[in-house]
Amino acid sequence: MMSSSTEILRTLYPEIEPYETGHLDVGDGHSIYWERVGTRGAKPAVFVHGGPGGGFGPGNRRLFDPALYDVLLFDQRGCGKSTPYASLEANTTWHLVADMEKLREMMGVERWQVFGGSWGSTLSLAYAETHPERVTEIVLRGIYTLTRAELLWYYQFGVSEMFPDKWERFIAPIPEAERGDLMAAYRKYLTGDDEAKKRECALAWSTWEGETITLLPNPDYSAQFHDPDYAIAFARIENHYFVHAGWLEEGQLVRDAHKLKAIPGVIIHGRYDMPCPLKYAWQLHNAWPQADFHIVEGAGHAYLEPGITDQLIRATDRFAGKTA
Repeated sequence: MMSSSTEILRTLYPEIEPYETGHLDVGDGHSIYWERVGTRGAKPAVFVHGGPGGGFGPGNRRLFDPALYDVLLFDQRGCGKSTPYASLEANTTWHLVADMEKLREMMGVERWQVFGGSWGSTLSLAYAETHPERVTEIVLRGIYTLTRAELLWYYQFGVSEMFPDKWERFIAPIPEAERGDLMAAYRKYLTGDDEAKKRECALAWSTWEGETITLLPNPDYSAQFHDPDYAIAFARIENHYFVHAGWLEEGQLVRDAHKLKAIPGVIIHGRYDMPCPLKYAWQLHNAWPQADFHIVEGAGHAYLEPGITDQLIRATDRFAGKTA
């Protein structure tokens, strides 16, 4: 394996540009930006980005062999190039599941591979459990099942013990009297009328994530989380989803994993993933034993961790029938 995931991706697929882009009106005042990369008519796949509110980036195109795949990537409601930017109106998990179906129909395919990491794994599971007949395979990374325990681990007590220096910066914008429920306190300011406070909180929320998702500090990867414009959508939408527990019943995604038993799958998770503890990937593995399960030693959460990148490319290559 090469020394960095960036080198792996650039060596395999130096530059991949979309062959088609556009916006899809999905209703409720939302327009979804999408693009297609690879070879038209090849194996269809959809890339489901993280966050919520993160959008996708050029590096995500490189996780699929462009000669073998026809990949649709899209910015979920309110983020990236989708409009209106940072909007919380009509923006729930189930709106996004419906958007994915509209995108599939627009693409003109009956079934496709679903690929998602972090929050993207959450949405991918919700979609696949709702529409299993539309899914050929599932590739998941950094499993997040959005239970109350997972949310509290990252936003109340848990990761705070591992990164006390960064935690102090995360809680700094919130008055001490309001720190008993940090997600609720952040929502108050992220949806309030004080634009300066909204911006301060957005940057603090976004920076906390950007600096805790890799095993070792990676300034290049975390740079976007320090961008105020990126942070506004990222923080507002992510907080909006997490305050509402993703509009999921507690434990729903693992409970309903039996619906995936006929779908080939791969679960990839870093041993030292801070935002998404390995315990919950293990629970999904036990509920869906038909899927291959890979614990990546010496890795955190981000897809650019070298061992995670390697497993992701191995998975997409295998499902496309590519042999070494």
